[in-house]
Amino acid sequence: MSRGRGHEKKTRREFLGNSIGAGAALMGLCGAAGLGGFLGGASISRAADGRPPNFIIIYCDDLGYGDLGCFGSRSIETPNIDRMAAEGTRFVDYYSCNAICAPSRAGLLTGRYPYRSGVIGNVYPKNEPVTRRTVRNLTMGIMGGLGVIDLREQDVVAGIPERELLLSEALKAAGYRTGMVGKWHLGDYSIDPSFNPVNNGFDSYLGVPHSNDMRPFPLYRNEEVVEKDLFGKDLSMLTGLYTEEAQRFVRESAKAGSPFFLYFAHTFPHQPLWASENFAGKSEGGKFGDAVEEIDWSVARIFETLAETGVDDNTLVIFTSDNGPWFEGNAGRFRGRKGQSYEGGFRVPMIARWPGRVEAGRVCREPMMNIDFHPTFLGLAGVEEPRDRIIDGRDVLGLLTKNGVGSPHEALFFYHFDQLEGVRAGKWKYIRRMSRYTWPVPLDGRNLVDRFSRDQLGNRWPLLYNLELDPAESYNVIDRHPDVVEKLEAIMAEEEKAMKKNPGGWL
Repeated sequence: MSRGRGHEKKTRREFLGNSIGAGAALMGLCGAAGLGGFLGGASISRAADGRPPNFIIIYCDDLGYGDLGCFGSRSIETPNIDRMAAEGTRFVDYYSCNAICAPSRAGLLTGRYPYRSGVIGNVYPKNEPVTRRTVRNLTMGIMGGLGVIDLREQDVVAGIPERELLLSEALKAAGYRTGMVGKWHLGDYSIDPSFNPVNNGFDSYLGVPHSNDMRPFPLYRNEEVVEKDLFGKDLSMLTGLYTEEAQRFVRESAKAGSPFFLYFAHTFPHQPLWASENFAGKSEGGKFGDAVEEIDWSVARIFETLAETGVDDNTLVIFTSDNGPWFEGNAGRFRGRKGQSYEGGFRVPMIARWPGRVEAGRVCREPMMNIDFHPTFLGLAGVEEPRDRIIDGRDVLGLLTKNGVGSPHEALFFYHFDQLEGVRAGKWKYIRRMSRYTWPVPLDGRNLVDRFSRDQLGNRWPLLYNLELDPAESYNVIDRHPDVVEKLEAIMAEEEKAMKKNPGGWL
């Protein structure tokens, strides 16, 4: 089945199927040598005892920068995640590639900015109740007509297109066992089975197709329905259920002696909030805190299982969030929240732990983004990136292991749908526009300029912030640094020119 926009390329399954079928096993692992001209050939990067590294990504939903003890929370207790930070490295200038759920996940798994895949907004269930869809679309239409937002939900693809090469598919081709647990949000596989994670590079899957405020909300194991619709029901069992499944996957992978990739995407703390009996009503952070503290418990279970199975020292574990906090949650010292191009929407906590490779107790202040995991993991697995497309992420192994100097990115871009709103380069953050209103900065200063002189009002848009001095984005210094503005405008103009010419990034 052909899915998505601009499907002029072969599907990834055609590429992988042809190359894997033609190639021999590499160093005892099926498929890595057979990726040929699509992925290139390379040897698996092994540990001292000959084992290739394992990867686990723990991906929270709507967890804010300040919602963990090790990132400054005083309301929510996260001793196990804090211990992970003490045994690993905290990345305090880490960003998601988008400030809402589905695009963030598309970027994570493809290594590319979401506009390339067409997952520029949230993917909704096809059979979501008509009344809810009508209200949402009407609201967007009115707001769009007023120039307040430009969401263009009709331009969002139905799910992750086949032409995209997911991290799960590339690692599976390199001989990894691949498992996913939790929230997918890259296509409603209850309507189109080709969107199911097991048809996108994962050997096994237990989870839900989208956010828990969308309906219907089924629970699947692989392609079988476990629960037809959990919308509006008690979801307090989800974190525990996910955790048991993740532990099972790690145990089975260790027993098989296979390198593995586990993508563990929590449903919470996205609203509506739930926690099991052992955690409900216990946190000083309210229901939100209850949900986060149960996730902290889950993290401990994962590390216990890694130790129990003897693979702890050879497993790189990443803990992070898809975007900033929504109605509840703490963005730390940063301005803005989910859906906004301010730091609070994009900058989220990230911790990496890999005993003996990632330095314990370190803090990294170099900018990086979730799109960087794709090239980094493939590099560690000895697999080259595909040669037929632009990969926006960069290999950040040097930042993870402290062997690299400085961020490999000249600039990081902030997109809302496929509209480029801002850029960060070094210490400077420049926001040309913002589609979601945040008081007290007006969306457009023109109406105020009619009543006040430019000197009295100050230039409200665009916005320029020095993040070294002003991480909270409180002081617009655009009048003081015209040279910086010129440079950042040029960077954005070049990005927009390239995007317009070749949005899919096909080579």
